[in-house]
Amino acid sequence: MRLTKQTGHAIRILIDCTLAKDQLVKVADVSDRLGVTKQNVFKIVHILSHAGFISAVRGPNGGIRLAKPATSIRIGDVVRAIEVTRVQVDGGQGHKSPDTDPASINAMFDDALSAFISVLDQHTLAELANQRSPIGVAQFSDEAGSTSRGSKARPKKAAARATRRS
Repeated sequence: MRLTKQTGHAIRILIDCTLAKDQLVKVADVSDRLGVTKQNVFKIVHILSHAGFISAVRGPNGGIRLAKPATSIRIGDVVRAIEVTRVQVDGGQGHKSPDTDPASINAMFDDALSAFISVLDQHTLAELANQRSPIGVAQFSDEAGSTSRGSKARPKKAAARATRRS
C-alpha cells in the first residue's frame, strides 16, 4: 500500500503541533519547516480541522494546535481522513466467473485495506512524535532529504524562495 504525500504531510503537521504542546503553530512556519507550499498546508489543515484533529485560530496571532491529546489520535484515523479508504475495481465486458467478478475483487481489496489500517490504528500520534523527538528536539526529513526544526538547514523550496527574495 502506498500512501499519498498529502497523508505524509498531514502526519508531519500533526507531529509539529504535538511538539509545540499547547502553543499555536503558524501555518507559514509549518510550510517552511516541511518544505510544503502554504496552499497545500492550508488544504491539509482544513481537512485535519474538519476531522477534529486540530483547531485553528484566525488572525495575526493565530495558528493551529491539536484539538485533542496526541495520545487519542490514532494514525489509522488520520489515514482514513486523508486517503480514499475504499477500493473499487470496475468490471469488464463478458462472462463473469467468481475469480473475475468485480464484487469479489473489491471485497478482497477492502479486506486487505482494512487490515492495513487496523495496524495503523494500533499506533498514536504521541508515539510517532516521541520517535521523532527522543530528546525533545524534532528533526523531520522528507523524500528530498531536507530537514526541519532543530536544524539550521532549510528545505530546498524555502531556501529557493529566500534566494529569490534577496
